Amino acid sequence: MARLAQTHGLTDVQQEILATVRDFVDKEIIPVATELEHRDEYPQQIVDGLKELGVFGLMIPEEYGGLGESLLTYALCVEEIARGWMSVSGIINTHFIVAYMLKQHGTQEQKEYFLPRMAAGETRGAFSMSEPGLGSDVSAITSKAVKDGDEYVLNGQKMWLTNGGTSTLVAVLVRSDEGHPEGTAPHKSMTTFLVEKEAGFGEVRPGLTIPGKIDKMGYKGVDTTELIMDGLRIPANRVLGGVTGRGFYQMMDGVEVGRVNVAARGCGVAQRAFELGVSYAQQRHTFGKAIAQHQAIQFKLAEMATKVEAAHAMMVNAARKKDSGERNDLEAGMAKYLASEYCKEVVEDAFRIHGGYGFSKEYEIERLYREAPMLLIGEGTAEIQKMIIGRRLLEEYRFQG
Repeated sequence: MARLAQTHGLTDVQQEILATVRDFVDKEIIPVATELEHRDEYPQQIVDGLKELGVFGLMIPEEYGGLGESLLTYALCVEEIARGWMSVSGIINTHFIVAYMLKQHGTQEQKEYFLPRMAAGETRGAFSMSEPGLGSDVSAITSKAVKDGDEYVLNGQKMWLTNGGTSTLVAVLVRSDEGHPEGTAPHKSMTTFLVEKEAGFGEVRPGLTIPGKIDKMGYKGVDTTELIMDGLRIPANRVLGGVTGRGFYQMMDGVEVGRVNVAARGCGVAQRAFELGVSYAQQRHTFGKAIAQHQAIQFKLAEMATKVEAAHAMMVNAARKKDSGERNDLEAGMAKYLASEYCKEVVEDAFRIHGGYGFSKEYEIERLYREAPMLLIGEGTAEIQKMIIGRRLLEEYRFQG
């Protein structure tokens, strides 16, 4: 197992960080993950431990109290955490996207106010783009902000907030027509608002309600919710970047690094599924020998390991491209698409290796089998990734006729 998904060229600091996270995963997450997941229990003790390790501030600059690490370091940590329990990596991901958007697009006042609290894990982030009726069509957003003096009044319903209940800061994308005449392209009339709130459910601030958790097939433990705005008043200084109309671009920048994160999660879950499959195959005996000695099982293991290795390599490439300052939407789309699809396939093969026992809740693979499908949807479906990849390829390989 240790020979799979290795990353060459890491610094001593990066290797030390990863070793610390890996040790935490092995000792504090894997032993309790399945039990907590079956109870749909929020992993507070695990989250507290990750806060102590500094994971919540991993990519936040040192001047704001973070570790100032790269996207690659962060993605590799996410891979390790998802290997232990994918839900925990989701708790960190939404926090990270909001911190990244603040770092890249926030005003100086916004950075100074929020980032130190986020680095310490005191302020916990969530971001809200989707709505009940829009799916992948972000241009169809109907939630709206109307300017009223020095404030904006927000109304609408948002959907699929990871950390919706436990977060205290939500980056919310809404339509804002102020300064954008009728007929303006939809993506040029959207604004991201930084909404502070109390943790919990119900009315968490005047005009803002977080209903109870959405009951899900997998991805349990983490709270996934709706968000309802009814006359929610937000001061103008909480417009991300201080200027309206830039929300779509800010969100897409956040989602781009989020896709690297989802790819890393897929790598982590697939790696764990391979570990479980190769271990079980050497313990289970049929026809007088371990099933790992049967050629059919060896073929499965070979395919699984190859997919784990390929997905990891693409994820690392996408992260390094972003860290270099280059455009990486092509690489991020490819990594997210391949890693999530391969994750599903590796998990299913590990499930098949377990035979009937894979269907039992006593075995960890049952949990992974329910978790893997979420990665096919999060941060854009496979079809959306293919659209992004296809368009970018046509840009790069434009016919010269």
